[in-house]
Amino acid sequence: QVLAEKNADDRLAPASLTKIMTVYVVLRELENGHLKLDEKTRISEKAWRTPGSRMFVEVNKHVSIKDLLKGVIIQSGNDATVALAEHVAGDESTFAELMNQHAARLGMINTHFTDSNGLPSPDHFSTARDMAVLTQALIKEFPDYYLWFSEKEFTLNNNTQPNPNKLLR
Repeated sequence: QVLAEKNADDRLAPASLTKIMTVYVVLRELENGHLKLDEKTRISEKAWRTPGSRMFVEVNKHVSIKDLLKGVIIQSGNDATVALAEHVAGDESTFAELMNQHAARLGMINTHFTDSNGLPSPDHFSTARDMAVLTQALIKEFPDYYLWFSEKEFTLNNNTQPNPNKLLR
């Protein structure tokens, strides 16, 4: 139930909120049996070179889907989103098509994704209302993973990074 709203349907760049859809798509793939949490994926040079926030995975190393998901959720790792996109769909643009299919199915009528992490693009946009729809779907459909969003830090390869969400501190 909406208690208050202002400009809920204005199209804006979703930035790292894009990662909510990335996580949603990967969790759907897990739910459908197309992936396993302990499954490993190779980190491509493209994923390793992705700018912005990172979980600092190394090129050509193999990292589990679980660790990459936590790298996205807890550390906002752009490198992890690209690695997941490539593993699920072969490349990031095909993964963005999957993201858009899920957005349409959920009724996110003012949203279009072009990448898995929210790096700026004129054709990459969403609204507050659509992001609320997505977040509700994620919580409702995948309650077992919901606690990961409250974890304050994540360690991979002896590298511990804090969650950048200051609301958790």
